[in-house]
Amino acid sequence: MAALAEEQTEVAVKLEPEGPPTLLPPQAGDGAGEGSGGTTNNGPNGGGGNVAASSSAGGDGGTPKPTVAVSASAPAGAAPVPAAAPEAGAPHDRQTLLAVLQFLRQSNLREAEEALRREARLLEEAVAGSGAPGEVDSAGAEAASALLSRVTASAPGPAAPDPPGTGASGATAVSGSASGPAASGKVGSVAVEDQPDVSAVLSAYNQQGDPSMYEEYYSGLKHFIECSLDCHRAELSQLFYPLFVHMYLELVYNQHENEAKSFFEKFHGDQECYYQDDLRVLSSLTKKEHMKGNETMLDFRTSKFVLRISRDSYQLLKRHLQEKQNNQIWNIVQEHLYIDIFDGMPRSKQQIDAMVGSLAGEAKREANKSKVFFGLLKEPEIEVPLDDEDEEGENEEGKPKKKKPKKDSVGSKSKKQDPNAPPQNRIPLPELKDSDKLDKIMNMKETTKRVRLGPDCLPSICFYTFLNAYQGLTAVDVTDDSSLIAGGFADSTVRVWSVTPKKLRSVKQASDLSLIDKESDDVLERIMDEKTASELKILYGHSGPVYGASFSPDRNYLLSSSEDGTVRLWSLQTFTCLVGYKGHNYPVWDTQFSPYGYYFVSGGHDRVARLWATDHYQPLRIFAGHLADVNCTRFHPNSNYVATGSADRTVRLWDVLNGNCVRIFTGHKGPIHSLTFSPNGRFLATGATDGRVLLWDIGHGLMVGELKGHTDTVCSLRFSRDGEILASGSMDNTVRLWDAIKAFEDLETDDFTTATGHINLPENSQELLLGTYMTKSTPVVHLHFTRRNLVLAAGAYSPQ
Repeated sequence: MAALAEEQTEVAVKLEPEGPPTLLPPQAGDGAGEGSGGTTNNGPNGGGGNVAASSSAGGDGGTPKPTVAVSASAPAGAAPVPAAAPEAGAPHDRQTLLAVLQFLRQSNLREAEEALRREARLLEEAVAGSGAPGEVDSAGAEAASALLSRVTASAPGPAAPDPPGTGASGATAVSGSASGPAASGKVGSVAVEDQPDVSAVLSAYNQQGDPSMYEEYYSGLKHFIECSLDCHRAELSQLFYPLFVHMYLELVYNQHENEAKSFFEKFHGDQECYYQDDLRVLSSLTKKEHMKGNETMLDFRTSKFVLRISRDSYQLLKRHLQEKQNNQIWNIVQEHLYIDIFDGMPRSKQQIDAMVGSLAGEAKREANKSKVFFGLLKEPEIEVPLDDEDEEGENEEGKPKKKKPKKDSVGSKSKKQDPNAPPQNRIPLPELKDSDKLDKIMNMKETTKRVRLGPDCLPSICFYTFLNAYQGLTAVDVTDDSSLIAGGFADSTVRVWSVTPKKLRSVKQASDLSLIDKESDDVLERIMDEKTASELKILYGHSGPVYGASFSPDRNYLLSSSEDGTVRLWSLQTFTCLVGYKGHNYPVWDTQFSPYGYYFVSGGHDRVARLWATDHYQPLRIFAGHLADVNCTRFHPNSNYVATGSADRTVRLWDVLNGNCVRIFTGHKGPIHSLTFSPNGRFLATGATDGRVLLWDIGHGLMVGELKGHTDTVCSLRFSRDGEILASGSMDNTVRLWDAIKAFEDLETDDFTTATGHINLPENSQELLLGTYMTKSTPVVHLHFTRRNLVLAAGAYSPQ
């Protein structure tokens, strides 16, 4: 038995006032104390019916260890447990206690044995080994009976639950209640009655640690981390913020308001600068009542904060907390943090800083393991008629043919089946109409005249400035063929302009339509009412600012999303509202059509994104997981995935087929406001209020680049049609062009990097920056590449 002392050992004995002693199955615990003995009572009023004392030889942070149970046949040399007898009295209880003490002694768990003996006030001679259990002096017998009666007589009323793996940590559990046997496997904890969610969430803070010691605990850990080796210090420093928040909230919840205020003032300055906004919210929570309705607080409580730490650093931390018997901090680590341990070298400060900063820490490595079909769907075969190709005189008939393979080689819409593409029928996509085929032919013709961009051939930029918008411009979109531009405004209107000389016309009235010859070749022209022709159409219907706008690929429809909680679908034939989609309960910040039409996605203040189809009133999928507003949404070019950027400082990629989250990207230090996929579907670029543009490899789930240069929120991102250049527009009144080809070449995506997150981002933002274009005083709200690679930018002039 001595050999088992190295493993975690926990002994559970259930005592009942009537009947024989019952042995409960032992529970695998997470002890923090190394052989530490003690008694804890975690009931709210000290009367929860628990006396817990468990002994452990080093738990492993949430990893259950083998437990040793006291079976009905006691180990050799130990006092035997008596058989069931009809009259259960003090001698039986005493003999059970002696058996436990004898077992603890044999297992070399002296501290726990002494703690239990002190509690029962038994004399040393009583368990000297050879004496029969019955030969205990009367003083010892009375003491044992007193202990047992004290344990068993406790009221069985509900107590606050001990957090799993923490309540009985560091002590042998002797649990007894006056009412029937406790649930098996639950040692040292009492079932809690049904409570509202908020109370259940907060109840884990009902720890009765000494409030005056919190500052000392935190200072001790801080000193230990700051004095540790450089290689471990960077990793362990990640603990400061989550521990600070949870210790502060614990003090507030237990109504130690002055201690909480002092704790906050002393340590809030030590936290990383990118947590300042969260700390501002936290500083306003000074009373227990404030915590009940605070969303940020509940998020922090319900989602475990994820830290990625090497095994060496973790062992160092565990050893320190066990030596100091710092149970308060260990309990928080066990209960509220998820430590993702990896084997290998610890990460450097730069590597950690690149990945942290979100509301819930880093992403777990498992979150980015699932397979993603990032390839493009095979394009339908459409014959391009060559008869009108000689419009420009110098073009001979064969020229477009020669140019077409060039387009395929750069990874845009491919004719060959991409090995990383999803099956063609993975999700149902709409059939191509004749008008779609005509549009695709036009697109192919435009492609032959497309300018090949690069560092030596930068695009021209055409800027559309909205004048007299009085900061009321809240959304912009441009059609794929660059013929229409739409603006959403704070006065709840949507305005559509024609960018070409062709005016906007509505369809004629029904009475006039009946007179038209439906068989004529120009029927589509005849149905339009020339009297209604104008450059601008205004769409009324929303009852709040319009925050999102998106044209359908076929230019027949326009989506708009608003503060009024609805998404509206407008017809661009009649310029009227066809449907109002009601599903969000709060403002809808963004909406976007699928590249194939029919489907669209919306995201809002209710923290979820919803997938809709134009012919369904209800959403088809609800993508829930973000901890704050969903600010921006984007479809992947193959329409099988949706990316969402959130104020929780994470980007998530969702599978449209089943609604699962398949990627979580962390690294931004502020809310995310722009997203764009590369034309080949392999990469994602994201922009946020921190002014950085981050580049992600979707297949490997890794950050592969960081573009620094903007000094304010990045509102818009767009890749050129062939993916050679990334354009970014910002509130700092600039458009910047970046070399995307160079940014994505020679990527380090080996298995080790993927498994551990040891990313080494090159500091080459200045090399990748190809140009910066200032506006006078116009924040850049939207960017668009035309089919010939001209950049269109849009924003509202804001006088200083």
